[in-house]
Amino acid sequence: MLTPAFHVDVLKPYLKIFNQSSNIMHAKWRKLTTGGAASLDMFEQLSLMTLDSLQKCVFSYNSNCQERPSDYISAIVELSSLVVRRQNRLLHHFDCIYYLTADGRRFRRACDIVHSFTADVVQRRQAVVRQMGHDAWLRSKLGKTMDFIDILLLAKDEKGQYLSDEDIAAEAETFMFGGHDTTASGLSWVLYNLARHPEYQDQCREEIQNLLQGRETEEIEWEDLSKMPFSTMCIKESLRLHPPATVLSRRCTEDVKLPDGKVIPKGTICLLSIFGIHHNPTVWPEPEVYDPYRFDSGTSQLPLSFVPFSAGPRNCIGQNFAMAEMKAVLALTLLRFRVRLDKSQPVRRKPELIMRAENGLWLWVEPLHAGL
Repeated sequence: MLTPAFHVDVLKPYLKIFNQSSNIMHAKWRKLTTGGAASLDMFEQLSLMTLDSLQKCVFSYNSNCQERPSDYISAIVELSSLVVRRQNRLLHHFDCIYYLTADGRRFRRACDIVHSFTADVVQRRQAVVRQMGHDAWLRSKLGKTMDFIDILLLAKDEKGQYLSDEDIAAEAETFMFGGHDTTASGLSWVLYNLARHPEYQDQCREEIQNLLQGRETEEIEWEDLSKMPFSTMCIKESLRLHPPATVLSRRCTEDVKLPDGKVIPKGTICLLSIFGIHHNPTVWPEPEVYDPYRFDSGTSQLPLSFVPFSAGPRNCIGQNFAMAEMKAVLALTLLRFRVRLDKSQPVRRKPELIMRAENGLWLWVEPLHAGL
């Protein structure tokens, strides 16, 4: 039902939003680097940028969250943190205990903020549909950018029934939570890996400069995304080395026989390690080495050896959205800034809901002459 939300014709107009959100972030960076360079936590910077993009793509709403505090954004960040804390405290797994704790009360308050915001957007949009009539509202959308709420309002099941307001709100919130942290993680780690390997960073930058040469404005367009082969290779190798989601779960629909003869019974829920697959030395020689040329078009890979977005019929529905955003943001960032390791801030991987870094992922950001 939701596949049309990620059709290429729906995704194309989002490139303008990715450009706008990147420009806001980079304007902040320029202010912070007036002295020449500044050390910034990439997770903090990029999470706000992806949340800004998603609010515009999902709700057509601009909270200016990159420039001033937002209760809605603060609630999303807090909920993500509280979920991880709850996982690590066994007694908090029981609702009757959890909601008596300080964390549980904070969780309820943050949930109320998120649910109220989403419900208000959905109800106001539904009111417009009812006032205009569904057919007239649909005609008014032809040729215009449609956000995720619009797509959900159009979605029908196999019986021709539209989604309820509660279903629409649940899907919109799932996309907000599933889409911002993962993309921010992917972008943070690719900038980190390019800071570790300045020769690859320079190669990406040269590719982007050649792509945009002669243009009046620095803007990534949809057609550009397929003309960034080396930058795409660098993103993919970073997703292999530092996958944003480290595990996935599946329920066995039949008995699964393993090579050693053991059988996983039908109905069993299994956790599969994406990180483990991506670091398996029998599949990826020297798995800890960052080598973008693993993803050269002439290089073959084993099936299911690279699964940053999962695989099969239940893979990540938003993977094209995420890759488009990562390519656009990376291109504009390297066009305008050089990133270097902050050697005073050691980097250690920290798998939570997503792949993070302990104490943040700090890089020196230095403005280039181009784009100033």
